[in-house]
Parts: sequence; C-alpha cells; structure tokens
Amino acid sequence: MNYKFIKCIIGWILIFEACFMVLPLAVALIYREKEGVWFVVSMAICAAIGGLCILKKPERKSIFAKDSLVAVALSWIVLSLFGALPFVFSGSIPSYIDALFEMISGFTTTGASILSDVESLPRCMLFWRSFSHWIGGMGVLVFVMAILPLAGGNNMYLMKAESPGPSVSKLVPKVRQTAMILYGIYIFLTLLQIVLLLIGRMPVFDAICTAFGTAGTGGFGIKNTSLSGYSSYIQIVTTVFMIAFGINFNVYFLILMKKYSQAFRSSEVKVYLSVILVSILLIVWDTRVMFGSLADGFKHVSFQVASIITTTGFSTVDFNMWPEFSKTVLLALLMMGACAGSTGGGIKVSRIIILVKYVLREFQTLVHPRSVKKVSVDGRMVEHEVVRSTNVFLIVYVLLFAISLLIVSLNEYDFTTNFTAVATTIGNVGPGFSNVGPASNFSFFSPLSKCVLMFDMLAGRLELFPMLIMLLPSTWKK
Repeated sequence: MNYKFIKCIIGWILIFEACFMVLPLAVALIYREKEGVWFVVSMAICAAIGGLCILKKPERKSIFAKDSLVAVALSWIVLSLFGALPFVFSGSIPSYIDALFEMISGFTTTGASILSDVESLPRCMLFWRSFSHWIGGMGVLVFVMAILPLAGGNNMYLMKAESPGPSVSKLVPKVRQTAMILYGIYIFLTLLQIVLLLIGRMPVFDAICTAFGTAGTGGFGIKNTSLSGYSSYIQIVTTVFMIAFGINFNVYFLILMKKYSQAFRSSEVKVYLSVILVSILLIVWDTRVMFGSLADGFKHVSFQVASIITTTGFSTVDFNMWPEFSKTVLLALLMMGACAGSTGGGIKVSRIIILVKYVLREFQTLVHPRSVKKVSVDGRMVEHEVVRSTNVFLIVYVLLFAISLLIVSLNEYDFTTNFTAVATTIGNVGPGFSNVGPASNFSFFSPLSKCVLMFDMLAGRLELFPMLIMLLPSTWKK
C-alpha cells in the first residue's frame, strides 16, 4: 500500500474542496448573508490540512488496483467529512451526523435529505447542497485528473475505481485527456440547460441550482415542493436533460468525433430509452384517472420516470400516492438505474443486459449442450472477466442490501419504508415510498440507521468495492 501517495491524493482533494467553496462564498456575498463567513473558516481548515498532506511529495508514484480503491474511498469520505462543516458551523444543520448525511447524499448524488424545510436555509447553503451534486456527478478525482497528472500511467486505476459501470475505457490514449473531454461534455450540457431554463424565465439562482442537480442526477431541490411549482416548460426541459445525463458519455464523445454509426449502435442506450418509453406508457395507462388530462398525465409521468431511472430524484407530484402497479414499475427503474459511464446511479443498464444475455446463454446450453455461444454486446465479445465481475457485483449488491435492511429494520418502521430507504440510498436515487416518499425526508431514522444509509450511499456511488475493501484487514497490510 502506497500510503504516502494516498495521503497526497487526499491533500489535493481537500485543496480542491477549499476552491469549490469559493462559489457558495460568492453567493453569500451577493445576497449579503452572514453565514458566508463559515465557508471562509471551512476553506482555511481544508487548505491547511490539504497543504500539510501534499507538503512532502511521495517518492513512489506508482499505484495499483488496491491503492486506487482505498484512495477513492478515502477521498469521498474526507470530502464529505469536511464538506459538512459549513452546515454545522452556521447552525443550518446543528447535528454533525445530519450534516454529514446531507453532504454524503449531495456528493454521491443521492438527494436523500434530513431537512423538512429547505427554504429556511440561506441561499449560500442551498447553493453548496446543489453544487455538491455537480461535483460528485462526474467524480471529484476525474476532475482532479483533468487538471493534475496524479499518477502517471496509473491514472486509469483511479478512474476505474471512481467511474460508474462495469467497465471503463479511455476515449483517447492519455487518461488526463479523457478526463478533460468528459468534463468538457459535462460542463457544456450543464451550461446548455441553464440557458434553456433562463429562457423559460426561471430565476438565475434557481436555474443554476436546478441544472447542478440535474447534471449530477442528484435531485436536491431549493423549494419544499421540488419542481412542482415551476412551469411546464421548465419541467419538460428538466425531463429531457435528466434523460440526457443518464446516457453513457462515450456516446456524446463518438458524436463529437462524427462516428455516428458507433454512437447510435449502442444497445445500452437503445434499451435505456426503450425502458423509459415503455414505463411511461404503462404508468400513464395505470394513472389515467388521476390527472386532469392525458397531456398533463404524460408530462408528470415522463418527469417521474426520467427522475427515477436516472436516479435524480426530483419530483413534480407525490408518486407515493400512485397505484401499486405504477409504484412497482418505479421501484424496478430505481433498482436498474441509468447507463454506465453516465452520472446516474443504480445497477446500470449495461449490467442488466450482460446478465440477461448470460442467462439466455445458459438456457441455450441446457437445450443444446454441445453448442458454444459467447456473450456479446454491440457485436463485440464480452470478456469473461466482465461477466464474472458483473455476477460478483450483483451478489455483493444483494448481500449489502440484505444486511443494511436488517439493521435499518431495528427502527421498527414498516417494510416499505425500510426497503425503499435502503434501495434508494444504494441506488443513489433519493426519494422512496411510504415514510421516505417525495413529500417526506430521512430525519426520523436513528443515528445507527443514518450511518448505515450513509455507507450505502458511498458504496452505491463507488460501485460497492472501494468501500467494502476498506473493511478487510488484509487491505491495510504493506
């Protein structure tokens, strides 16, 4: 284990976090909010500790898979621990456990909140909540790698450990250039949404925060009613961009390179969009008597389907009141999630495709024992290592889900509340059903349950293994 290099990475994370806090500080200055002083204090703490960590450069910059997993997990934990400080110092969220829950939910783009009245928060704190989604959406280490050459030729280990999906590939030969391309696409789409929201006469502050929440597929709202109070135009624009940010960013890169045939051949994107369309039609039919008109129902259902499958978590209606069939469809979307290589969470569409094809291959083998059939996606063979890692991921996912559900059940709340609370935190979605529906929050859980759910949020965002590997004693041996 290269401890010195991991310490250096954490140091840079803290320095960048101090830089990130400049924006909410600027918001505090614009709106003349005295709470902005606590961002100055938090920035000083982050910069001081970060500076000490990078003061002495590591002699050895080479890292391997284990080092990368630990570095990524610790980076996200440290980012959240220090990101919660402004809330505690300002008294906006007096309890550190609650403040930490809010920030882990923000950075992991989950959107589960312990706040019952978000509108009572100062604008600088609201901005920091939403901005945390944008920071965590693409990945903080991806951002750092776009600026700093951290580990030479070993950067790919860091990107694989942080990026969502069963496999990560370089768009161009150098990982740093890949990171820059990904962030370039991310920034462009974010700015485009802000412009379109402003055209719809959404206030500037609201437009920026909404775009941050959409881009990171996080879902922190700045209104108690989320997006239900805004115009149909704004809701439609947000729906389109939620779906857009749930698409694998490799597709956008291929379009930029004018490789249209490769971009539109992606079976993952086809399945993703097909599932969205079918789900909308099913729920519109099931909820046909709940809305004033078919157009109104289609608008709200489309918004909620996009919000849940992309694990964003915005809402325009209380879908907790929908029929059981519709809620079951939403639960399935919640578990599945968006595409690999997007800012969305969940199991990922690509894993579902691989799993289904693997099961079909097994069925064919049973019928025709002598046949030899490989699993392929988009005309390319899926390596055995990818199939194996997909199966392992799903097994670990179920085990972590079961253990978390068992612990959370100690609160004695109803099964739907406990089950969807765990499902929505591991999937980085935000709202669930029953007591954790879109009109409720997570404040009523015990400190133990909140700690479990915080671990689940981090594990879900980092694809399970970076968080779980830290629990193994062998990880820490040199």
